[in-house]
Amino acid sequence: MKTIPNTDLTVSAICLGSTHFGVMDQPYDLLDAYLDQGGNFIDTAWVYANWLPGEHHSSEKTIGRWMKANNIARDAVVIATKGAHPEVDSMHISRIAPVDLKQDIQTSLSNLQVDTIDLYYLHRDDESKPVEPIIDTLEAEVKAGNIRYYGCSNWKVDRIKAANEYAQSAGYTGFVANQPLWSMAKINADAITDPTLVALDDDMYAYHQQTGMALLPYSSQAKGYYSKWATLGLENLPEDLRAQYDNDVTRQRYAIAQQIMRRTSYTINQIALAFLMQQPVTTIPIVGCKTLEHLAASMSALDVTLSDMDFSRLQSAS
Repeated sequence: MKTIPNTDLTVSAICLGSTHFGVMDQPYDLLDAYLDQGGNFIDTAWVYANWLPGEHHSSEKTIGRWMKANNIARDAVVIATKGAHPEVDSMHISRIAPVDLKQDIQTSLSNLQVDTIDLYYLHRDDESKPVEPIIDTLEAEVKAGNIRYYGCSNWKVDRIKAANEYAQSAGYTGFVANQPLWSMAKINADAITDPTLVALDDDMYAYHQQTGMALLPYSSQAKGYYSKWATLGLENLPEDLRAQYDNDVTRQRYAIAQQIMRRTSYTINQIALAFLMQQPVTTIPIVGCKTLEHLAASMSALDVTLSDMDFSRLQSAS
């Protein structure tokens, strides 16, 4: 278990993502198994599955229904959700005005069937908007008891700095967590097709080292890049996946991971998750599992500890 700095939230070291809950046949089984394996930290979003026909907000609603149907005690799980995401058919129109934030929070509370959201992220940013009214709105929601803490996802580091500097000047806690795109496989920035996504870079990492602000990376296993490479061979990976992750750093880390695997019983996915969990900054990877087998494989990384030398070699690959 880990405590998110500047909060009283004690959470499992691996967070369960729920992007797929709108299309999964048995999401309750996955949620049950996650709790049974020691998990207590669930990540969702207002927008998840809104791209599908039919019911909107189905990821949040699934979690709410599961909690109610199984009489899950509210303090048994830490719920994180995200708002301020553009409508999926008008991604060019931001939704981060105070009225949008208030509406999204109320919708998420209703979907999740809870009285308060433990951790609330701003899912997207609009750099043309000043940070002050955004932070003031979130603080008002904290005071109203609707959210306990707040963070950001897909915000650039300069905007995070500006928001937290204002929060500090106003006597607020500010962002306590950041959810960027990050994994042991280095992503090629020019291959990110959605311009609203933000990947962790050196400047952002340095900011987290300086402040101690928690990192909760999504796509923490790089869409299975390493496991698919090990199974299929690099040349047989889908072209779009190779375009995103094929570079010198990713290749060096794969070679190092292969050496670790030959000396241990670790799988390459266990190594990839352990690499994140052992960062000197509080880092809690989010895993988007679709099957019970994938979940068990991911949660097994909780039992893996990389040696200082192995971690250092992976960290310094360049």
